[in-house]
Amino acid sequence: MADAYIYDAVRSPRGKGRKDGSLHEVTAARLSAQILNALKERNGLEGHAVEDVIWGNATQVMEQGGCLARTAVLASDLDQRIPGLSINRFCASGMEAVNLAANQVAGGAGDGYIAGGVEMMGRVAMGSDGAAIAVDPSIAMNTYFVPQGISADIIATEYGFTRDQADELAVESQRRAKAAWDDNRFEKSVVTVKDQNGLPILDHDEYMRPNSDMQSMGSLNPAFQAMGEVMPGFDKVALMKYPHLEKINHIHHAGNSSGIVDGSAAVLVGSKEFGEKFDLKPRARIKATAKIGLDPTIMLTGPVPVTEHIMKSSGMKISDIDLFEVNEAFASVVLRFQQAFDVDPELVNVNGGSIAMGHPLGATGAIIIGTLLDEMERTDRETGLATLCVASGMGAATIIERV
Repeated sequence: MADAYIYDAVRSPRGKGRKDGSLHEVTAARLSAQILNALKERNGLEGHAVEDVIWGNATQVMEQGGCLARTAVLASDLDQRIPGLSINRFCASGMEAVNLAANQVAGGAGDGYIAGGVEMMGRVAMGSDGAAIAVDPSIAMNTYFVPQGISADIIATEYGFTRDQADELAVESQRRAKAAWDDNRFEKSVVTVKDQNGLPILDHDEYMRPNSDMQSMGSLNPAFQAMGEVMPGFDKVALMKYPHLEKINHIHHAGNSSGIVDGSAAVLVGSKEFGEKFDLKPRARIKATAKIGLDPTIMLTGPVPVTEHIMKSSGMKISDIDLFEVNEAFASVVLRFQQAFDVDPELVNVNGGSIAMGHPLGATGAIIIGTLLDEMERTDRETGLATLCVASGMGAATIIERV
């Protein structure tokens, strides 16, 4: 098996996923093309440079449908002989694209790949694809389906996390994100998005709310209490699955949950020979990848079992990891990860996360891999783990080590 290396990682800034967001005028294909072009230009990728573009996005309908990966290639400056593969593992789509690329390289199916993803949540609404697990009663009833926000509150109830703990994590995410931007820690990876005339329209993560504090968090009402307790009464579904719980403690709200945003990211993955061909120096080796399935009702605990799995398969211990990126889908997801492995919170999401900067579903997995690598280089750390929870009860993880 050949080693697979990361040669570069880029991302767009994350725009607010609504009509007044700075990226609202940009389609998924156009934003993807800008990110692909940035990777091409930064690394001198001429001709049929890579085997494929593997591109994740979670809501594959309308302008995000129709094999968006191929559309993005054709909209970019990449050679048209490069094909394109669209994939969907919900929130982990961007990470799964990178992991697939790494495993293709390791298996000898091509020397180089571009992998990543996109999600324009302000243009193509989450859930607009009508996922069968949510809308088909024969499946939803048998799996005890509940929305993700209810799942996050189930985690809080099951593992004893309080509203204050969740709010404290959210406030800290905002503080860390602001500190990272103030210190220019993202400058290596963030690519300014431009309009059709080449004029800049966004150069920073605009979702951030750096003035958030415990008082402002405390003023927010639980976002999922009504759908849990009143109509359609998802708490009753959850309690049928988990009868040992007396009631669901609804602690999550807009301030301690991930933000709805637009964004894209890409990672250049290749073999040693690929780097030599284009005179590129590898930044990290992809040491291990993993994915798992789990209980689809609690759904979002995936970072724990997938980390256990990747530790075992790679022969590593949690103490071997220097830095962690655990996607902040909801505060309880990160709290559960920290509780399960007793890791120092100072090593987890040190530059903030999706609560502060937003979670563009199909891109986030690639974003956090790039963020992890940048921080490992900045602080001279050797090994990092990135992981995400995934809708319908899955988890994904990637271990990288600097070279």
